[in-house]
Amino acid sequence: MNTLCRIDIDTIFSLHPYARVILSRLNDAGYEAVLVGGIVRDGVRALLDRSLPFIPEDVDIATSALPDEIRRLFRERPIVGVGEEFGVLVIAAPNGRKYEVATFRVEGEYDGRWPGRVELVRDLEKDLRRRDLTINGLAAGAGGEVIDLVGGVEDLSAGRIRAIGDPSLRFSEDYLRMLRAVRFACWIGGEIDRQTAQAIRENAEKVSSISWERIRDELLRILKTDAGARGLSLLDSYGLLHLILPEITALKGVPQPEVYHPEGDVFVHTIAAVQVADGFINDPLVKFAVLLHDIGKPYALRRSGGVNMGGHCAVGARMAKKIAVRFRLSRNDTSRLFFLVKNHMRIGDFPKMGRGKQVRFISEGEDPQGRSPRERYPLFFDLLQVLIADCEGCAHRSSGWTPILQETLRVIDHIDRVGSLCRARELIDGHTLLSLGVEPGPRLGEVLNAVHDRILAGEITDREGAIDIARALLTEQESARN
Repeated sequence: MNTLCRIDIDTIFSLHPYARVILSRLNDAGYEAVLVGGIVRDGVRALLDRSLPFIPEDVDIATSALPDEIRRLFRERPIVGVGEEFGVLVIAAPNGRKYEVATFRVEGEYDGRWPGRVELVRDLEKDLRRRDLTINGLAAGAGGEVIDLVGGVEDLSAGRIRAIGDPSLRFSEDYLRMLRAVRFACWIGGEIDRQTAQAIRENAEKVSSISWERIRDELLRILKTDAGARGLSLLDSYGLLHLILPEITALKGVPQPEVYHPEGDVFVHTIAAVQVADGFINDPLVKFAVLLHDIGKPYALRRSGGVNMGGHCAVGARMAKKIAVRFRLSRNDTSRLFFLVKNHMRIGDFPKMGRGKQVRFISEGEDPQGRSPRERYPLFFDLLQVLIADCEGCAHRSSGWTPILQETLRVIDHIDRVGSLCRARELIDGHTLLSLGVEPGPRLGEVLNAVHDRILAGEITDREGAIDIARALLTEQESARN
């Protein structure tokens, strides 16, 4: 074994004391046991760049012990066989934290997604050499000594992403590894080595055999890095982007007014907006909304006969919803994505809206339990982030978003004084109007919205006043009909 350096094992064990117990008990029983995966990779990276924080979250352990042998050694602990046929067990520590312990294995008979054959072995080197990238093929012993049999430390130091062995063979085992290579290039700010990059280009079409759920997870992980724009450019250059998101590559060559978009066509603007988002947006779903915010422009431009892109927000929102369904996003995430794409232009008119409409807009998706404005109005603040990225990615820059931010602060101050939409609904709701004799239907909704707008504007402060205004509006409607 080639031990090159030592990761900060004390930090690992301070946060994961039972990991030490697992390693020690396996080693004392005569089995080889090592840390593997992200914790070793991140630990080495922190060694190479002392400015990077090392916060070990998940601890994975690999061992020469077979599942039955592991169970005997830890018979007093709850153990779950999450993939026992693959040699993977999960041991629950006394504090409830769970640790994955896997027997060394080799795999074969792949279908491009999963192995058809798994053989448990006692050989660490065979286990490490079956993995995807050299930086993920590192291990570390109980003393923190790094075991590098694949050149992972050198590649991390050089900022290089390289497949273990023949890259075409590695990718044919699981084509998702091509996206993982892009993600790790973004994560370390490095380059994919020439042979590995060529193998991605040659196998790009095979990504279509991967489930949308797995593609979604990897894409969101790319966007979660601070180099999401670069990741998209790499996906495009390797021939992957048009297979994953043809709606984005369709933006190429779609012209925009140069006075607003001197940066270039819709595709160029979109990547520029994501690059801005990389600097301050942490939520990958919000960054996904930035990526999709203008996907309705090609259709809107064709619909107008090349005159303008009016209505592209509504078109784009419907397209975003279809993408969300394709990617199997949750109902909540689908709803968020739809809202952000649909309203990314509407928020530009925020300062011109009446106070009631402003409060109603901010209050969409309100969380009454939120302690700060950001927590209480998460959807609107997500939309502000999309707005800023959009404006900074074109000629508007800060002049496009500063007035909206200033008005937002004024409206939030107003809400603190008069209450939000939740407060308005508490004063008067549909049941109240029904008790006044209003029939269910559009009329009820119109009156209720009008009363709510006045409450939100601060014109009505109590239930009695709300009911009086409702009665007056109903009388006006009756008079108008007669």
